[in-house]
Amino acid sequence: MSASVWITATPPTPNGDLHVGHLAGPYVAGDVLSRFLRAEAVRVLYTTGLDDHQSYVPVRGTKDGDRKPEEVADAYGASIVRTWQAASVAFDRIVRPRRDAGYERAVQDFFRGLYDAGRIVPRTAPLPYCVSCARWLYEAYVVGGCPHCGASSNGNACEACGRPNDCGDLTDPHCVPCGARAESRRCERLYFPLSPYADRLASYWEEVRMPPRLRALCERMLADGLPDVAVTHPADWGVPVPVPGFEDQRLHVWFEMAPGYLFQAAELADGGADTRPVQFFGFDNGYFHAVLFPALFAACGRTGAMAAGFEVNEFYRLEGRKFSTSRRHAVWADEAVERCGGDVLRYHVCADRPRGRETDFDLPALDLSRRRLHSLWNGWLERLFDAVDGACGGRVPEEEPGGPGWESLRGRLLRALAELREAYGPGDFDPRRAVALLDEMIACVTDFSHVHAHERNRPGGDASHRAALAAELAVAAAVSAWAAPVMPDGAARLSAALGLPAGRPVTAEALSVPRAATRLAPPEGPVFGAR
Repeated sequence: MSASVWITATPPTPNGDLHVGHLAGPYVAGDVLSRFLRAEAVRVLYTTGLDDHQSYVPVRGTKDGDRKPEEVADAYGASIVRTWQAASVAFDRIVRPRRDAGYERAVQDFFRGLYDAGRIVPRTAPLPYCVSCARWLYEAYVVGGCPHCGASSNGNACEACGRPNDCGDLTDPHCVPCGARAESRRCERLYFPLSPYADRLASYWEEVRMPPRLRALCERMLADGLPDVAVTHPADWGVPVPVPGFEDQRLHVWFEMAPGYLFQAAELADGGADTRPVQFFGFDNGYFHAVLFPALFAACGRTGAMAAGFEVNEFYRLEGRKFSTSRRHAVWADEAVERCGGDVLRYHVCADRPRGRETDFDLPALDLSRRRLHSLWNGWLERLFDAVDGACGGRVPEEEPGGPGWESLRGRLLRALAELREAYGPGDFDPRRAVALLDEMIACVTDFSHVHAHERNRPGGDASHRAALAAELAVAAAVSAWAAPVMPDGAARLSAALGLPAGRPVTAEALSVPRAATRLAPPEGPVFGAR
């Protein structure tokens, strides 16, 4: 494992608040990996940004009653950051494109370098135009049939199949703001041809970690012939094109994201460290991350910025349809945190993460997760703290961990720990598996607790009872470290209750009873869950 690991999560579009689907996708998952690695003393940089220049921002402003795009981006951007904080998603850097000094110039310099080298060229091609709005239509402004799969699609990329389009090749295109049928007109834009990088991309896909569905998309595009991709559009929102003759166009926001990622990790690059990131994103963004960005980095000689691994989520569905900010089909993340607390929401979206398949969210299932944490996890801890208070005056017993079932329990926990480390690690990352393993551990120690509680009823069994309580305290200490990547707030409260530092690594050493005679300090209220 590298001494430094850079983790990225796709910048969200500030055209609405974060919904639960966003948290189930890249953000909580990236935070889980980040926290696991930090506890291992790995230098981690976890970055994202706010995708201010997405065309969905001005379209939202139009739908909201002619709000300025700046107002939309600023208001929802602030809300998104607050929601991350409420859910304990801790980024090291959040790039704000319209505020961060040097950002626009870095993006334009990246573009200009490719243009001057002949990697970006002008092309004239059909583009939808709305006569009623007097506007060229691209991305969020246009909807039609995907030329590859036939599904309803916005411009530039299809959410259903993941493949790009050129906007002008959509079938039956309509203007999103007014609903009018668009007409086709020829428009000169600047394009980045992908075909010169076919061999380099094929070699890269052989070495990078990615799921089979994304690999199939990449190889299918390669077999069909890699297209020329429009990287500018006639628009007035976004980074201006730094090329004479195209002053009325703006850089396509997905092109902008490639140098935007480099801008996020400038401190790693300046330090000469390995800058190949582990990237978290949804499958609908897979083409950009696995095809467009690597080709752009190859074109400018920045192959060291190509991702080392892709952690891809499928759609999280609500009532059978995908969560959608633009269509306001969502359960908002800030409301979910308010309803059940950050620990419960993180636990639930990790357990239900749409990895390799789509999954469905509903509020009753979230409440079921809350009740499970309350009855199983918190119920065991409350009984343990009460028992230590009654048997030892609230202090860690002097006895070593013991009991007839202790060695069996310890062995099961250590075997599960090996799998837990795999589930947390970048090679076989799977937070859904991690939550299942943690639940199994809690179930095992709960059985141990109930069985060994009878030790106190044996004549002369007080010492045996205290030894069993010491064993449970050792497990509690382990849980305070092992559950921390998923539920950092509750794990920190448990660590404090046991007199232990927070943020300890997920290792066998954590399965150790706290120092004898330490006075426990159980928190007011539940350890895991809403306070």
